[in-house]
Amino acid sequence: MRSDQNGMFDKDQFLLGTFSTNCSGGMSVTKVPERWVSSWDNNLNLARMLDAAGIDFMLPIARWIGYGGETNFHGSVLETMTWAAGLTASTSNITIFATAHINPNHPVVVAKQIATIDQISRGRVGLNIVAGWNKPEYEALGLTLPDGHEERYQYAQEWFDIVKALWTKTESFDWEGKIFHLKNVLGDPRPARRVPIINAAGSSEGRAFAVRNADFLFTPAIDLSRSTDEVRALKAQAAEAGRSVGVLTFSHVVCRPTEKEARDYLQYFAQDNADWAAVDNLVRLQFSHAQSFPHDLLALIRDRMAAGHGGFPLVGTPEQVADGIVALQAAGFAGTTVSFVDYLAEFPYFRDTVLPILADRGLRRPVAAAVGSAFAAQVPA
Repeated sequence: MRSDQNGMFDKDQFLLGTFSTNCSGGMSVTKVPERWVSSWDNNLNLARMLDAAGIDFMLPIARWIGYGGETNFHGSVLETMTWAAGLTASTSNITIFATAHINPNHPVVVAKQIATIDQISRGRVGLNIVAGWNKPEYEALGLTLPDGHEERYQYAQEWFDIVKALWTKTESFDWEGKIFHLKNVLGDPRPARRVPIINAAGSSEGRAFAVRNADFLFTPAIDLSRSTDEVRALKAQAAEAGRSVGVLTFSHVVCRPTEKEARDYLQYFAQDNADWAAVDNLVRLQFSHAQSFPHDLLALIRDRMAAGHGGFPLVGTPEQVADGIVALQAAGFAGTTVSFVDYLAEFPYFRDTVLPILADRGLRRPVAAAVGSAFAAQVPA
């Protein structure tokens, strides 16, 4: 990684990351026994594996209650600030994001936490800002989720304006805003490098916030023909604001030597053994309080929720999975996260078979030969 900036700002390759490894089940709402266990040891082993393979980032989900069902999907979750601090201390190149819900987390505290992790990581920390959508979770914390998106993002703007001030001002200052009233605050230490900011937004208010403030806007890719127009419009909206925003999405990978093997495994974990009660709770909450997913594609989204939390399906042989990633780039995305039923068991096969294809096609730089020679292709069971 270049010393002058975080590696997320590298425009020379299609970005790849992982999503939700800090949460039980990862991204798959399934009952299969091999589903992801979000223990610290598993996350640490995976982070080191991703780091060696040249993967760009890890993105966590901040959750406080699960989604019920037989598995209580996302019921066990590692807190993201401490998770990010521990992982950056144990890796060398990969960027680790922390996720902060704005209402439960005071901006002065978050600014200090990220500045501290910036020192631990030597400039490899990012911040994922969540304006809030999960009403039962807010109720569990004794908080009220504002009904309107406009109110949520007015709060988010002042919250992040304070964070930015703490990261840039070199003298103590007072803050008299509509929401926050601060006296004699100072950000010390401050991040030594620009911290990459991610925001996922579906509403018009949310996307206006993202293009004003985020470096990366996170959005689902349900239909790539729609996505092409959507990404183009988001980039134009950012350009009107005098900014450049990369658009990221999320994907779920089932990669096997044959397409039949991949399709059979998808059927096994995402249909025959899906935790449909948890899926329906997740879909109901998303559609009641968020605008992340297009409501006219409910049936398709429900199936994809079971497989990978609504992520774009990358299912098939290594060539077919690579084709899907190429299609995402062609639609205008700057990168994608990838998830697996069991990240530790399945990522090595993706690393050894798909990453070289992406390098051959010019989307990714080749992994260093010394690292690659230590990898032996493993086919997931």
